[in-house]
Amino acid sequence: MDHDVDARALRRDAILTAVTGAGLVTGVVAGLLDAPPWVAGAAYLIAYLAGGLPAGVEALRSLRKGALDIDLLMVTAALAAAAVGEARDGAILLFLFSLAGTLEDFAMGRTKRAVDALMQLRPDVARRRTANGAVEDVAVDELRPGDVIEVAPGERLPADGRLTEGASAIDQAAITGESVPVDKAVGDEVFAATVNGHGAIAVEVGKAAGESTVARMIALVTEARAQRSPSQRIGEWFGRRYTVIVFAGSALAFIVLLALGRAFDSALYTTATLLVAASPCAVVISVPAAVLSALAAAARGGVLFKGGGALETLGKSVTLAFDKTGTLTTGRPTVTEAIAVDGDTDALLALAGAIEARSEHPIARAVTAEAKRRGVTIRSAEDTASVPGQGVRANLDGRAVWAGTRRLMDAHALTLPASLDEPVRALEARGATLMLVGDADAVRGVLAVEDTLRPSAASAVARLRAAGIRRVAMLTGDHAGVARAVGEQVGLAAEDIHADLLPEDKLRIVAQLSESGPVAYVGDGVNDAAALARADVGIAMGAAGSDVAIETADVALLADDLGRLEAAYRLSRRANRIVRQNLVFALGMMVVLVGFTLFGDLPLPLAVVGHEGGTLLVVANGLRLLLPERTRT
Repeated sequence: MDHDVDARALRRDAILTAVTGAGLVTGVVAGLLDAPPWVAGAAYLIAYLAGGLPAGVEALRSLRKGALDIDLLMVTAALAAAAVGEARDGAILLFLFSLAGTLEDFAMGRTKRAVDALMQLRPDVARRRTANGAVEDVAVDELRPGDVIEVAPGERLPADGRLTEGASAIDQAAITGESVPVDKAVGDEVFAATVNGHGAIAVEVGKAAGESTVARMIALVTEARAQRSPSQRIGEWFGRRYTVIVFAGSALAFIVLLALGRAFDSALYTTATLLVAASPCAVVISVPAAVLSALAAAARGGVLFKGGGALETLGKSVTLAFDKTGTLTTGRPTVTEAIAVDGDTDALLALAGAIEARSEHPIARAVTAEAKRRGVTIRSAEDTASVPGQGVRANLDGRAVWAGTRRLMDAHALTLPASLDEPVRALEARGATLMLVGDADAVRGVLAVEDTLRPSAASAVARLRAAGIRRVAMLTGDHAGVARAVGEQVGLAAEDIHADLLPEDKLRIVAQLSESGPVAYVGDGVNDAAALARADVGIAMGAAGSDVAIETADVALLADDLGRLEAAYRLSRRANRIVRQNLVFALGMMVVLVGFTLFGDLPLPLAVVGHEGGTLLVVANGLRLLLPERTRT
């Protein structure tokens, strides 16, 4: 495994650093005790070999590719120090350079270990039911869609799928970041690597192991680590070219110092110090230290960025555009009002539920779900017949009953009771879908079915504005009444509510919004694919269940919780702020060290301490992103 390889490499680097330090200490002690010169010489040689050979090998590899790198700078400076009789200073340089490299590898490896830990979450073995009803243990990689597996209480689920038997509370923290277990019943979706709670369950496998949500998370974050943000690319470009400038400038300084009458040894020592002081280690490492930490922190919170570029751009976004259905709203029709002419809403729901009991229409499912929620017993009507575009007719206890639109009411030659006239007008004005329910004699009541607002939507929009988003817009294909009602609930301005849109209209509006600055678009990744691709940052909601969202968007929220979006935006802003801090500090430290070297008398050991200390400080500053944000700025 890559993790084992990384661990061995880190252990080897730690050992070499320790040997370098031991050689340095032995050499210094030998000098203080007036030991024979060969003792100190042998000790410094060991320090040079342990600390310099790995860097020298890396430098030679870069030279073969036609590049000068920081390793070459350090090795050259150490050799120059030894050449003028200051082997101790060169050993100090190599020890601190080796120590800094080891600590950086350990620190940066924390982000990789956070991702690698995901691979340990999924069990290796599953209990699969056979055709004759028996249960067999099989490797998870052998599971195929359609297989039924059994999961005992307290076990991790081995595959994505749907619950077919039992009920339980599932701890989904590893996938969605939700801190509270989620109740699951038959028909609900479950994910590999989540933990079953109190109930024994059976799950029908929906995806092969390599296509599961946790597998996609690992692949996405691995891909994200390999990608570079614009700041990272600039840092690496700067590092490669600046190294050439440092070598050329140091050579020029050496020549100038000799021309000014400086002794050869003194000029060479100053040049070696300049090589160290001007080295761009801190500049090069400052960006990835922050970006990789932020990527790991985001993944831990249920947000996946497809690279540092998406992370950086989200933090710079000034406009946030939302799809409505499935994003600001749940995407699931729900009965929000039940008004019975006689006041008995339970009887009304029982009648509507009986008529719709055999229907798979989303509105019918909403009605039966509401009846069950209220504890209303539902019988199944007879002779049900769908009337296209109008509703359903049926027979119940020997009488004709119906549920549907005004047109179906008109077809029965009935009129709307006066008591329903005003409520119906109000419901229609806010865009609710209405189901009139009645029999051959009269209209018995009305049900309002709506796509309800997500509980987190209004508060998330408000907090996003407080965090720095200047404009929030909503783009939907739904009609204006529904869009206006939802927009008002989340506090959007009338001019930022766009309704009756086709996919190409969404694309056009996103392009217009981007004229005033970077735009982030949040959608479900299916009918919003074009807008997600056009936006500066495309964000997919609920990507744990949407393959299209994973493929199209730049950012994926694994839980259907807009609070995750606010957290991701704040994290992006923090990352961008820390990147700026790191670059300013790294460049400032480099200017100070170079200035003291050229116009003062900076000893090589102090240049080394300043250089390596600055590098470690920017890494530590970047690692702060792995910690929770304590205050909002």
